[in-house]
Amino acid sequence: MPAFLDAALTFPAVLFSFLLVVVVGYWLVVMFVGGDVDLDGVQLPLGLGGIPATVAASLFVALAWFASLAGVVLLGGGPLVLAAALAAGWLGTKLLIIPMRRLFPDRKEPSRHDFVGQRCVVRTGRADATFGQAEVIAPDGSSAVVQVRTTGGDLLSRGQTALIFDYDAEGEFFYVMEDRT
Repeated sequence: MPAFLDAALTFPAVLFSFLLVVVVGYWLVVMFVGGDVDLDGVQLPLGLGGIPATVAASLFVALAWFASLAGVVLLGGGPLVLAAALAAGWLGTKLLIIPMRRLFPDRKEPSRHDFVGQRCVVRTGRADATFGQAEVIAPDGSSAVVQVRTTGGDLLSRGQTALIFDYDAEGEFFYVMEDRT
């Protein structure tokens, strides 16, 4: 075991050993305390995006640590081993995240606000300031029947096309107006 510790604490492996302790500590906190695996909006450079930044950074540190440890044992360390470990960490991470990108699709969750700006068709006998339902087609092709209200005394009848221009979260309905196109 002393040979392993000696190699792990020799330059450049010591740099990655410290980072590996941080990474292991982070994942222990995530597992036992809970936390967000993805730092919202953070993308790693050099083609390492498409998966959560914390996962990609952890892979990079683990692979670079292993490469630097092997370089210390085989070559005795030095700046060349550091450069090789960084390159090996990047290449290994790049190769591993290619299939992992399918596990982390880049799509936002659907929201009721996605309907704002869409056309709808009134499905009840009328739609006015107090009552109405309309069918709207979502951007993904699915349809939904939603509660709608008009403003300014407008009255829409069954089958009439309307434009959704706002959403009232408190009342959980959409404001619509006659579509004149």
